[in-house]
Formats: sequence, C-alpha cells, structure tokens
Amino acid sequence: MRSTLGSGFNSQRRMGLLAVLAASCVVPWAAQAQSPVRIKIAAASNLKFVLADLTSQYRQQTGVQVDVNLGASGNLARQILQGLPVSQFISADEMWVSELDKAGRTVDAGQRYATGRLALVVPKNSALPLAQGLAAVVRALKPGDKFAIANPALAPYGVAAVEALQRAGVGPLPAHQKVLGDHIGQATQFVATGAAQAGITALALAQASEIAPSLQVLPLPADLHAPLHQRMVLLQGAGAAAADWHRFLLSPAAQAVFVRHGYALPQ
Repeated sequence: MRSTLGSGFNSQRRMGLLAVLAASCVVPWAAQAQSPVRIKIAAASNLKFVLADLTSQYRQQTGVQVDVNLGASGNLARQILQGLPVSQFISADEMWVSELDKAGRTVDAGQRYATGRLALVVPKNSALPLAQGLAAVVRALKPGDKFAIANPALAPYGVAAVEALQRAGVGPLPAHQKVLGDHIGQATQFVATGAAQAGITALALAQASEIAPSLQVLPLPADLHAPLHQRMVLLQGAGAAAADWHRFLLSPAAQAVFVRHGYALPQ
C-alpha cells in the first residue's frame, strides 16, 4: 500500500514540477507580448509641445509609444546620415528632408504636414515697444542688450528670422548684439529667462502654456519671410507601426492639433 501511495505522490510531484517549468516559459513571452510597441523619431525643436500632445493622444488610442529626439533640423539630418536609429524625420523645413532623400535614406520625398509661423518675443516685464513691431523693438535695444534667434546654419526658423529682420528694414544685427541658439527652443529660452532682451522664435513655442507666462508675444506677418513649409518623411527600414503613426499626423484630428498650437495647415 505504501508503495502505491508513494508512486502516486511522486507522479503528482513530477506533474507539479512540469507545470512550474511550463509557466516559467510562458510568462516571459506573455509579458513581452503585452509590452507597448515603440517608435523612435527625430523632430525639429519647434514641435516640442505639439508632439507632446500628439504622442500622448496616439498612445491613448493605439498603445504605441512614440519616443521623440528633438533638435535643430540640420543637426538631426546629419545625425541620421551618420546612423541615428530613427524611423521618421519631422523637419522644420523641406531642405533637410530633400538632402536625406538625395542620400537614399528615405522611402520617398516625404509630405508637408504644417506651415510654421514666427513670433517676436520679449520678457514678460520688458518695456520694449512690442506692439509697434519688429523694427521698433530692435531700434529700442540698448547697446548691451541681446537679441536671440536660432542659428540659421542649423535651424530653418533661424533662416526665417534673418529674413524677417532684413524685410523689416533693420538689416543684420550687430555681432555683439546677436545671440544664437543651437535650435529654436534654446533661442526661446534665452528670452524667457532674460538672458536676451528680445528675440524671434516659433509662434508654437511662444504661446505654449509652459513658456507663455514668461513672455510677451507678437506674431509676425507671414510676408516678412519665405513660407516655413515643414515636411516629414519615413526613413529606410521604417516598419508598419511607424507608417501608421506617419499617416496619423496627416489626419484631420492631428492637423487640428497643429492649428491649435499656432501652425497653419500645409499648402
């Protein structure tokens, strides 16, 4: 009798061990299956706040996590050419997308997704005559004051700022008065923190709730510079998840978010 009971007990024990081993194999697979899909993208700094809204909305809808690497469009394009592992490039202009297309790094020529706008900004407590426009503000600067723009060698918003200064009739800024941000976000921070007494930035950054309380903002007329047509593109090797996200950015729902953040619809 003892022998029979012992045999039954050992059989049950073996079955239990097999169940534990089976579970140890299944659980990691199940956890992996439930982990969110992640997409890595590179995007111009002017998109910081609009992309924060859009990526949050997209994750709520799809469960897909979009990781954003922000920077000046020129810097990002060069990093992509050097092997930056991203699936999509959202540029502040069209030139850098064209450069990547010529280099064979993209799946096509990309799509326009928005048109950017410029804003003249001064610190919240500034007495500069903002309402009188760009020329009046520049002429009212004291000799030691600084005027911030993004580096035009790297950032399309910097190119547009230089053009706006010229068309406003004030010409190039003196070297001692000009301070360049590595990207448009840094130029905006120079003014928001008082390191610069005035500057030109992206309207989308200037009116963001995180920055607006530190600034006085005047949107600049669109005819002061060439249109800031912003273009995005999928890069070689981008998967289906990245293609779905790319299409979402062109949807009416996403376009409405761009408009709310101060962009115009693509032309």
